[in-house]
Amino acid sequence: MTSWTGESTPAAPLTVTASGVAYTDPLQDAVARDLHGVLWALCTGTATGKPEYTAELHPDRQRTAMEGLLCACCSQPAARNKDGMLWVLPLLDDAVDPRWEGVRSAIPPMCEPCSVSAPLLCPRLRDGHVLLRVREAELIGVLGTLYPRPGSHDAPGHDAVVLYDSPTMPFVVARQAVRELRRVTVVAFAAATP
Repeated sequence: MTSWTGESTPAAPLTVTASGVAYTDPLQDAVARDLHGVLWALCTGTATGKPEYTAELHPDRQRTAMEGLLCACCSQPAARNKDGMLWVLPLLDDAVDPRWEGVRSAIPPMCEPCSVSAPLLCPRLRDGHVLLRVREAELIGVLGTLYPRPGSHDAPGHDAVVLYDSPTMPFVVARQAVRELRRVTVVAFAAATP
């Protein structure tokens, strides 16, 4: 799920019109759109070298895992039990609800073995994490770069969460799919590990 040193997300030439953002190469643009018409960041290279745990999740693999509810680490089916699907998330400074109800996540769920190994490998999880069981996890939008409409002097917003029903969706280049977690049960908190 993480990007490797042999991979990159190159900045392809874009155009922004009144109807939205598009890659200037029509073939690239067609290939980079999902079934909803959302434009996704292009990825190149192969998963060689070393995993870059401090980098953002690989856009293609993250989207596949989020859409199929596959493990964030190994891409196998996520763990499920009577309390819901297993999620392991870094602790949030701005969590509004101590029950983690309604948290929006770009991190896919996990299988049981990876829920044990991931916190040992990922620096964000080593800084403290929470294990959740989630009964509902609706795909609500994407995280990406939101481009201003033509004529605006605003700078692009690089970490914008844009909901599927938003009128700004045509102006985003997505990097991550986002789910909203509901009917959440907090299983455990883990403090930072050295």
